Amino acid sequence: MTTFAPSASPVTVVGLGLMGQALASAFLAKGHPTTVWNRSAGKAGELVEAGAVLADSVESAVEASPLVVVCVSDYDAVHGLLDPVGASLAGRTLVNLTTASSTQARETAAWAAGLGADYVDGAILALPQAIGTAEATLLYAGPKSAFEKHQATLQALGETGTVYLDEDHGLSALYDMSVLSIMWGVLNSFLHAAALLATANVKATVFAEMATTAINVTADYVSAYAQQIDEEKFPATDATVNVHVGGMRHLLEESEALGVSTDLPRFFLELAQRAVSDGHAEDSYAALIKQFRGRAA
Repeated sequence: MTTFAPSASPVTVVGLGLMGQALASAFLAKGHPTTVWNRSAGKAGELVEAGAVLADSVESAVEASPLVVVCVSDYDAVHGLLDPVGASLAGRTLVNLTTASSTQARETAAWAAGLGADYVDGAILALPQAIGTAEATLLYAGPKSAFEKHQATLQALGETGTVYLDEDHGLSALYDMSVLSIMWGVLNSFLHAAALLATANVKATVFAEMATTAINVTADYVSAYAQQIDEEKFPATDATVNVHVGGMRHLLEESEALGVSTDLPRFFLELAQRAVSDGHAEDSYAALIKQFRGRAA
């Protein structure tokens, strides 16, 4: 049973999926009186044994604490649960750790403001088992005063990885989507590479160490390319886009010859060829940023 610290502020957690359970457990571990609610009350069993209070309704859960943390499947679920009890949110701080878009985050901030609640939108860059450890990073965006008011409580989720971004409520979601874009890009490239090597009976576990080295080497480009992107100047200090095009053609041909999917290498080549057509043949690879901006526009 948890012993609550006299100075620890109460907190409510709405939503007890794997992540919600991890959030509530972390608050309890730091001695915070923790109220929980979930549509399926059975998921609260271990938390109640550890000292959490299971609320009998969303309304009573919200009213139990000055800080309400919600982590559910999507923003439709957030509103489905909280719209009917909106009056109870007045004067409280709502921290939403549900994954969504920056537009949804900003719209929800306006909704919360209309109810008289402070709203902080957050993003979790960690697996449930990392919550409450040094491995967890959580991003927050919204009124700085609201964040600072509850910062000590939120640090229970990731003390060294509690990051405040800005007053713009949409930034946490935007960072989240950007990080996921990098993750999927890296993972898809690894899977394509593993498929290539599998044609020569090289196991993915054998390739993994070299793949990790390649990922780390590629990461070294990030700072240099970031500066070029911000300055809108793309000197080719390593290789030109034209040089990359040559390598991409080889990758496409190799994939075709070995019967491996050509979707990814074909996308690489088409993107680089568009950059060449736009006059960036002798620039660095960072010049392809204009292709991504162009598609978004």
